[in-house]
Amino acid sequence: MHALLISLLVLAGVEPGAGGSTTWVVGRVSELRPAPPPSRATAAAELAEVRRHAASRDAASREAIAYWNTGPSAYRWNQLALAALLEDGVYTHVAARHLALLHVALHDATVAAWDAKYAYRRPRPGEIDRRLRSAVVVPTTPSYPSGHAVAAGAAAEVLAHLHPERAALHRERAEAAARSRLLAGASYPSDVAAGLALGREVARRVIERRLSDGTAVAWSGRVPAEAGRWRGDKPILPEAARWSPWALAGPDELRPPPPPAPGSARMTRDLEELHAVERTPRRAAAALFWEYAAGGTRSYQFWNELLGRTLLEHRLDHDAPRAARAYALVNVALYDAAVACWDAKYTYWAIRPIQLDPRLVPLFATPNHPSYPSGHSCFGAAAAAVLAHLFPRDAAVFEALATESSESRLWAGIHFRSDLEAGRTLGRAVARRVLERAPR
Repeated sequence: MHALLISLLVLAGVEPGAGGSTTWVVGRVSELRPAPPPSRATAAAELAEVRRHAASRDAASREAIAYWNTGPSAYRWNQLALAALLEDGVYTHVAARHLALLHVALHDATVAAWDAKYAYRRPRPGEIDRRLRSAVVVPTTPSYPSGHAVAAGAAAEVLAHLHPERAALHRERAEAAARSRLLAGASYPSDVAAGLALGREVARRVIERRLSDGTAVAWSGRVPAEAGRWRGDKPILPEAARWSPWALAGPDELRPPPPPAPGSARMTRDLEELHAVERTPRRAAAALFWEYAAGGTRSYQFWNELLGRTLLEHRLDHDAPRAARAYALVNVALYDAAVACWDAKYTYWAIRPIQLDPRLVPLFATPNHPSYPSGHSCFGAAAAAVLAHLFPRDAAVFEALATESSESRLWAGIHFRSDLEAGRTLGRAVARRVLERAPR
């Protein structure tokens, strides 16, 4: 019975110890704790306002409540961030940086919110007025500050920083998300106001910390001229090889050994395998899927949407701390894997299959960057390893997806087997580092 009660409380999002978790950036969250909520006597007027909203809900307000109440708060902001990235058509590495920044802020803001909630333990409006009918299942966490408002304040400020042309839109959404809890009867006005302010302060600190991450430094190097190396003009994002990772000590911490040299026994075997690959309809379809639907500039979308679906399947709709931590871990792993992978690519400048043997016929155009290691293999292995750690019952599914993503690059004729193996090894090593060094 005791275990069942604990399970129910966790599903309801209680997690009273979450405020004691360590953070990625902000340090001691107790230093950010808002002033105490209004006393019960002062809160009487606030409760009257909550009652007025409950009595005047219309179709539009119910729709807004339902929209912002779907899934844990990080879920909706992740969707909005993905939409903005897809609209802008940014490259994988830029998207990975944006999503890591967003979800580190959401994680730290959630920890700060839970610290304040259990410091003050303010009852929910419905606990004071039993006649009040909420439009949502009210979490059993304390009311102050509003967790949805904290997440909204943090997310909107990060997105406004990353997409300044949409800053007003993101901030309007934050106000709407926070107000939805007041309309739903789940929070007081002061819960919402304190939450927005706390989230914005966390976002400010996270943004300030990452302004010197190297992403503003242009590449000033040159493509090597030696025989047997990758050749081409305007390689994709070589500067990403020097960006600052979150969990790794540096871009080169996990750098793999050099790739097989052209003419070596290993490279000869790899080239023979490419010539012998049977490009069946299933393999061709998989290669096209991982290139155009779930790869290239969309790989971040695939792994984030998979995480969002998994959170909902595991019924973590109201578990804001666990969801925020999951999103941060997956996106930090994707970003660090991107940086580590590009460090290796632009250290070795490994030749692509079509450059080594023009008789090969790739299924689609080879990406304009060096071959070793495979980016798809790095990203997929890193994301799948973190997801398997978080949701072990689904580990086989995550691993199968990562493996197909990796193998599809060989089926398409754009990578050697050694590229795939190095990428998967590197991606898994990045995931281990992220899990070892992540806040607890």
